[in-house]
Amino acid sequence: MTESLIQDRTQTQIDDLYWREEYARITEDDSFLRRIVETADLPALMIALAAVTGDYSMLRDDLRPPQPPVDTVGLPHGGMSETQREAARELAFEALRAVRDQSLNRAKVLNDEQAAKILDWLTNGADPAYHPMLMHDMALVPQHNGAPRWDARNVAPGREFTVAIIGSGVAGMAAAYRMRQAGITYTVFEKGNEVGGTWWKNTYPGVRLDTPNYAYSFSFAQRDDWPQQFSEGREILEYTRTVAQRGGISENIQMNTEVLGASWNAEDSLWELDTVRGGVREVRRFSSVLTAVGQLDRPKFPETPGRESFAGVQVHSAEWDPAIDLRGKRVAVIGSGASAYQIVPAIVDEVAELKVFQRSSPWMLPTPFYYEDMPVTVKWLAEHLPQYGQWLRFWQHWLGVEGRQHTTSADPSWNTPGSVSAINERVRQQLVEMLKVQYADRPDLLAKVTPDYIVGGKRMLRDNGVWSASLKKPQTSLITAGLSSMQADGIVDGEGTLHELDVIIYATGFTASEFLEPLKITGLGGRDLHEYWAGNATAYAGITVPGFPNLFIVSGPNTGHVVNGSLFSMIEYGLTYILDAMHTVLSTGVTALDLKQEALDTFVEAIDAANARKAWGHPDVKTWYKNKFGRVSQIWPLPMLEYWNVTRAVNLEDYEIIA
Repeated sequence: MTESLIQDRTQTQIDDLYWREEYARITEDDSFLRRIVETADLPALMIALAAVTGDYSMLRDDLRPPQPPVDTVGLPHGGMSETQREAARELAFEALRAVRDQSLNRAKVLNDEQAAKILDWLTNGADPAYHPMLMHDMALVPQHNGAPRWDARNVAPGREFTVAIIGSGVAGMAAAYRMRQAGITYTVFEKGNEVGGTWWKNTYPGVRLDTPNYAYSFSFAQRDDWPQQFSEGREILEYTRTVAQRGGISENIQMNTEVLGASWNAEDSLWELDTVRGGVREVRRFSSVLTAVGQLDRPKFPETPGRESFAGVQVHSAEWDPAIDLRGKRVAVIGSGASAYQIVPAIVDEVAELKVFQRSSPWMLPTPFYYEDMPVTVKWLAEHLPQYGQWLRFWQHWLGVEGRQHTTSADPSWNTPGSVSAINERVRQQLVEMLKVQYADRPDLLAKVTPDYIVGGKRMLRDNGVWSASLKKPQTSLITAGLSSMQADGIVDGEGTLHELDVIIYATGFTASEFLEPLKITGLGGRDLHEYWAGNATAYAGITVPGFPNLFIVSGPNTGHVVNGSLFSMIEYGLTYILDAMHTVLSTGVTALDLKQEALDTFVEAIDAANARKAWGHPDVKTWYKNKFGRVSQIWPLPMLEYWNVTRAVNLEDYEIIA
């Protein structure tokens, strides 16, 4: 996007890099519009029509989507009854005709009253305390979006305040975009040669989202023409490239530059970054550092004896080599988590033999449309009904705000082994029954694929039937005997059987709990961050750590989401807090803020107590959410509204001031 277009969008206050001034005019006849209304998602359609026509009377109280809690699969149209649907479709049809007949092809910015009307209807009268948080993601309510309301050049004219951002994945890109909006001078350091983080790095067969696509996007870049409901990796990578270009971020990214470490220079009150590019070491100095390196970055391999002796091809899913030819080969996939779940169906029909080594079978949510293209109705509405795609995104966003959190909350009085509450047990039984149907013809596999851990203890996968179909194919074997050793010609399992192989694919995850490794970060008084953490990473709001002034972590400890919220929300809410800290530093003329230990201790105590009340915090559950001490260091266990409230502003009582 050109500078003039960026300025134009800023002047209108619409913070959306995919903003359209005009949409295609509707020329289709009534029968076509009837078909659209019959096949559209009604809650999203209703609010889009109300917003563009200005007729909010159609959002009738008796037509509110009831949205009963979702145990496994959500009900269509938010649980609207057939009577509600019929009435809503008639209203929607008349409104869509009005859009056509009045040539309404531009979106209208909403005031607070209009936004509140939509929110009250769409959320079925949920606590109005949610409204400010939800308005953050409403593109047509620019007065409440996440853009900073200040500019460093006005707040502290003449002061040099520079920021280093480490990483250009989605967290680093969001940080760079917000820094740019705040008028802060920044540089992004990227060790690779491309933006996109996970989506640049992971190119393995079958890689795709496991989050509905509209909801997987920045609030400031609401793409509305996604081709699939859960897009493939290359589509998400292209999205990140477009955001970097349109957002003016690309010019500030230094590619092929690895940050080896950062140290606080107390004499100058600056951070010194040790960088290397093309073999040349250089020290760069900044007022503040934002780490945005992500949690799923460093591949993890099994500690199997003889691994280095295997004579065939070995590759981790995150280090895929496109030159690898699997046709007619004997292939092993080690792991049965998210990446394996995508790899196996993608390669099963081209290999001669497929050995899937499973340590723990995953729980899966039925998602029959997981591989499907975006419905034709959605594509047409996104092109013809102003902001429909953005409203569909918002509807999906709201459905995920608290999501299935109720299914993972532990009941202290519940004592049935294998579950943590009556609801949790009900979900377990429902999922087991679905597995019994899928594997009715293979009882031998059913015993192996039925998980033996509490539902919700680990991330649930998307089930559209291709996993079970792949495991049942004659060339596939599911091995649950473990790994004993590796040798030149293959893997010896835990029962002593040799599996001769040509290729081994490691779908074994990442060293997720080792935050910010291998960066060496030294703060006040020479404090080493990793020595301070001692393998148990903690940070206030996942963002800041005592003894490390003006150092901020984007997507830090305990900011992961599992059954509620979204990656993008956690990133963007956290950046609001970081920007407020910077605004405080600049507006008061101080040098830096340094978190007090007692503030962190109080925060961690509350988070640990909340995680202990969740399925993944149960002592019997072994999951990558926990670090080596058994503490849940990855997951945010509370409602999203709690994180929103924590990150609204800095409380100076929590900080030591460095003048």
